[in-house]
Amino acid sequence: MKTAIIQHVIKENGLEWNLQHIADLLNEQPGADLYVLTEMFATGFMAKGAAEHGQQILSWMQAQAQRLDAAIAGSIAINDGVRQRNRLFFVRSDGSYDYYDKRHLFSYAGENEEYAAGERRVVVEWRGVRFLLQVCYDLRFPVFSRNHGDYDAIIYVANWPQQRREVWQTLLKARALENQSFVIGVNIVGNDKTCEYLGDSVIINAYGHTIAQCTPGKEETAAAELDMNELQRFREKFPVLRDADLPISRVPYGH
Repeated sequence: MKTAIIQHVIKENGLEWNLQHIADLLNEQPGADLYVLTEMFATGFMAKGAAEHGQQILSWMQAQAQRLDAAIAGSIAINDGVRQRNRLFFVRSDGSYDYYDKRHLFSYAGENEEYAAGERRVVVEWRGVRFLLQVCYDLRFPVFSRNHGDYDAIIYVANWPQQRREVWQTLLKARALENQSFVIGVNIVGNDKTCEYLGDSVIINAYGHTIAQCTPGKEETAAAELDMNELQRFREKFPVLRDADLPISRVPYGH
């Protein structure tokens, strides 16, 4: 499966510009099966009033997925009728979608005061590959993302600042190694009022090897093939997951 990562800037209060700009970047990787954007890719992290545009952005994702005959993943702010959510949508080419609500909210920045935490661990299937959906701060919590033999790749979309880039780089590789899975980490570049973002967007295989990456600090796209035959051979040859600990407590699970 050809998977493309889109490392992009986000213009504050620039919804229409962001959507058009990202559409142009998508065109740089023709023929991909999956395109992965960032966290709150159209508005920026916790932007005021972002949830008001949730349905518009979802419709844009559906249109782009249909245009490219591919799936598109990225998170947006949305109001579910009760609370605001940081919701990662996985949109397919026929317009259907699944979603995951960010479970670990970044209380350091007050995200837990503005948004409600998700309650489901979500795996989706697309063209023969199973993806665990995760958002930014979830990366720091390995128990929640532990592979129970139910996925082949993890998607992490983020707004992860430069001052903690070593954490981002280290934990992405750790999640690939400990779960014997591909890891797709996509982060923004640029600046906002408080932080600089260097991106460091990557695709890592189950050996911990980087198979695609974007240049730090630069708007860029990259792509790699997720070789499921190679992954299966590795898991059979070195069956780490078979010896894994059972979870101490089980999180409610859903698709």
